[in-house]
Amino acid sequence: MKTKTKPNYQQVLKLIHQLPEKEIESLATALQSEMTSKKTTSSLQAILLDAPTWTDDDLSTYQEARDGINESRLA
Repeated sequence: MKTKTKPNYQQVLKLIHQLPEKEIESLATALQSEMTSKKTTSSLQAILLDAPTWTDDDLSTYQEARDGINESRLA
């Protein structure tokens, strides 16, 4: 029976240093890309969740104004 253990930071770092230089560069690029992607996603999510929202009253007022504009274009 195999037991899986979760490697700690020092173990991972030691394994990385054993890689050839090209693979280390490739790993660094992949990690940077992944981190940038996560930052973009989380910041977009934060913007959307913190964005102002309209109440039913606001929406009704807007819709009335749009209807008035649309009617005036038809005349």
